[in-house]
Parts: sequence; C-alpha cells; structure tokens
Amino acid sequence: MLSRNRLTAFDILLYATVVVTWGFAWIAIHFQVGVVPPDVSIVWRFLFAGLLMLGIAAIRKDRLVYSPRRHVTFVVLGLTLFSINFLSFYIAAETLPSGLLSIVFSLASLINVGLGALMLKAPIDRRVVAGGLLGVIGMTAMFYPQFAGTQFHPATAVALALCIFGTVVFCLGNMASVPLQREGISVFASSGYGMLYGSAALAVYAALQGHSFAITWTAPYLGALLYLIVIASIIAYASYLTLLGRIGADRAAYVSVLGPAIALAVSTLVEGFQWTLPTALGLVAVLAGNVLVLRPGKKAVDASASETET
Repeated sequence: MLSRNRLTAFDILLYATVVVTWGFAWIAIHFQVGVVPPDVSIVWRFLFAGLLMLGIAAIRKDRLVYSPRRHVTFVVLGLTLFSINFLSFYIAAETLPSGLLSIVFSLASLINVGLGALMLKAPIDRRVVAGGLLGVIGMTAMFYPQFAGTQFHPATAVALALCIFGTVVFCLGNMASVPLQREGISVFASSGYGMLYGSAALAVYAALQGHSFAITWTAPYLGALLYLIVIASIIAYASYLTLLGRIGADRAAYVSVLGPAIALAVSTLVEGFQWTLPTALGLVAVLAGNVLVLRPGKKAVDASASETET
C-alpha cells in the first residue's frame, strides 16, 4: 500500500525542484527548435547527462555492475523516459501548438493512477483522480487560446495520437522505475544507464534519418543544451524519480500539470504572454488540483496528530 502521510520537507523540496526545472525547460527547448534536428539535440543531451549521472553514482560509491537481465530494465527506462517519449512530442510539435502538447502531457497525472493500479497493485486514490481531472481542466482553460483555431485534419489527428502515445510511454517508464527503487538500486545508476541507452536508440534513429550529429556553436543553443543536461536532466530526473519512489507514481505525476503552468508564467516575463480570465481561472483549477493531490488523507492526518500527542 502507498503511504498517504503528509509530505516531508524533503518531499516538498523534490517536488518544487522538478516543477521549476521542467517549467523552465520549455524555454530552453525553444532555443533549440529549428536550429539542430530534435533527435540530434536529444542524443547529445542524454549522452552527456547519462555519463555525468554515472559519474555521480561512482562518486557516491553506488553499485554500477549489474546483470544483463537488469540492464534489460535499464533499456526499458531508456526507451520510455529518455527517447521514445521525447521523440513523439518533438514530431508532434511540428503540427500542434505547444499548449495542446502540454495538455496531453498533463494526462500523465491520470494515466499513472491507472497504470499503478494495474501494474503495481497500487490503490486508486479518488482525491488524486479528482485533482488530476481539475489539473487537466485547468490546463485546457489556460492554453485554450493557443489551439482554439486548430483545424483537426488527418495530420493533426496523427500528431495528437503521437502525443498520447508519448505520454503513455512516459508513464510506463514511471512504472519501470518504482520496482528498481524498491530493490535499492540507485536512481543515479539506473537513470545514467537509461539515459545512455536512450541516447543510443535515438542516435540510431537520427542516423537512419540521415541527420548530421553536428551542433550549432552559438551561445543560445549551447546555453540551452547545458541547462537541459545539468538542470532539466540530471537534477530534475534524479529529483522526480526519487519523489516517485517516496510518494507514489500517481501523486508525483502531477508535476506534468504544474510544470507547463510554470512555463506559462515564464513566458509572461520572457515572451510577453497576455493573461485572460480563462487563463487565470485555469491556474486556480491547477493549484486546487495540486492541493487535492498532495494533501494527506484524513486518516494520515489523524495518525500524525496521535503520534504528536503521544
């Protein structure tokens, strides 16, 4: 059974770290789009991030030698968290507005609930489901102006299907990570190997597409790449996967809702995004959903109170 106790200060720190770092990642990706083929940028991002992750694991003296069978699980992590999911969204981004991409990805907060119950035998928390629904509704209100005029022709439908596929793949990666943590395998080691396998898979794809692996040596591109490697990959994924093991995949996945909300706030400052009443109401719904997802249940609160009295 997943614990529904009150989040500790460390849990809140991890949660906030993921939300903020992934929220700013949208801006970093903006500086890479149209400069270098997306698959090539992702290859370099996770190649360096994976090597650094394993370096951190070595410094921490984490176990780094595993059986071929365990490496199969690391390959699954690489394909689900560090390659196929990204590639699906990058391809879809050529057709769909970013707001619609964010809304589809926010469905991870609900998909993780179903997959957790199906694959990990985790209980379905109705408050998490309600919070996830509020979040998706809020995201739709916030980004509605971006896709209000979108024509849903066949190419749009294909792109939308790719987004949904990428989100489900990401959630499957969440399910693969939880058992690894239960076995005591370091997040740095598992993520490091996963990133390298994901990078290798994308390198094969890029080569088949005939893409050059050269990058653009400009300050904006390199700055964005550095941010995506160190902050949005190493720090964010280490924090997210650790959070996943601590509070459960269902509650941790709400970062898929709050991350884009942060991105929209950043866009207000950087790109002059104009807020409207629906946008503001959407943000309120997102925050309300966040409260529902993260607050402990009544039993947990009562238990905590009893311990304090004791």
